[in-house]
Amino acid sequence: MHEWGAFLLSWYGQQAGILAYLLLILANTIANALTLRRLETASPPKSLPSVAVLVPARNEAATIERCVRSLLAQTYPDAHIYVLDDNSTDATPEILQNLAHGTERLTVLRGQTLPPGWLGKPWACWQLAHATTADVLVFIDADTWHAPTMLSHLVAALIESQAHLLSVFPRQETRTLAEKLSVPLIPWSLLTHFPLAVAQRFHFPIGAAAIGQVLTMPRAAYERVGGHAVVRQEVAEDMALARHVARLGLRWALWDGTAVASCRMYRSARDVWEGFGKNLFAAFGRRLSVYLFIWLWLTLVFIGPWGMLAAAWIFHAPLSTTIALTSILIAALLWLITARRLRLHPCVVWLFPLIHITSTLIAFHSLGQAMTRRATWKNRPVYPQPSPAEETSHDA
Repeated sequence: MHEWGAFLLSWYGQQAGILAYLLLILANTIANALTLRRLETASPPKSLPSVAVLVPARNEAATIERCVRSLLAQTYPDAHIYVLDDNSTDATPEILQNLAHGTERLTVLRGQTLPPGWLGKPWACWQLAHATTADVLVFIDADTWHAPTMLSHLVAALIESQAHLLSVFPRQETRTLAEKLSVPLIPWSLLTHFPLAVAQRFHFPIGAAAIGQVLTMPRAAYERVGGHAVVRQEVAEDMALARHVARLGLRWALWDGTAVASCRMYRSARDVWEGFGKNLFAAFGRRLSVYLFIWLWLTLVFIGPWGMLAAAWIFHAPLSTTIALTSILIAALLWLITARRLRLHPCVVWLFPLIHITSTLIAFHSLGQAMTRRATWKNRPVYPQPSPAEETSHDA
């Protein structure tokens, strides 16, 4: 009898803990949804700084034309577009040369050989930043496309917020089932679990967040923090750069750009598996114990109530059934708020259990890739080889 009482206490305690956690992040989600600024609400600045739009591109033949054409159509008057072909092996160079023909607003650069100690994207961004003297640097991923007013709104938001680094939530386009079961987790995680307003106000590095698909910095701030050289070995260089900015006591900001910027990160199940496999562990700062705890806890919170509901139904436990159902409904509400606020496909509201299962599988795949250092992306190893200086230091 004593053992049965202890079991019930543990069972209901676990359910209560899950419910309390869900209520806590529901409050955080509502606060973020209400305070997150929309990019198009920024007040137009009195003076317009010169802007360099910087696009690293490696094997982006499927996406680069749409991206660049949308950038060439920007209404911002003083902007120049730089695209760096990072030694692509597909048709990217030919597409870029055709786009550059007949316009002076686009410069196509050929990337230099990747040096030891660097990852591909930070190296490409570093080269781009040093190809221009513009006042504002805007880093854009090649799988994005933009409304003609995006750049004007982005610069206005940067000036109004007085941020040293500003990035935005683009609208995430998902077409295949694999995309729908994985990509939405990124905006959902940021909106539900990051105390964005508090972290931005008090510069907490642990709460700093950025989305590298659209990220801008004043040139002076970029040079002050050390640019992409300080994150040259980071797979999730956007998050690492935001944490570095916050660590220096500088201001970062994350705005809602879903009305003017869109992104389709991946196009197949293989892309999803490889893409998230390379960077998910890195996005958590590569801290093994924290990573394992977070993913096991999220699995318990968002998948556990379904098992608890089944057990409660089998054993005719009304209180347990009520708690489990409430937990499931709150979880669905979190996805509903995120979908409506960040323009996700509405199917995520009823697909969310599968999203969490898929994401957990990808999370442990990403951990395995990091531990074995076997991850590749676009025909290039993800993890850098040590620089000669590092090898010398290690040998010593």
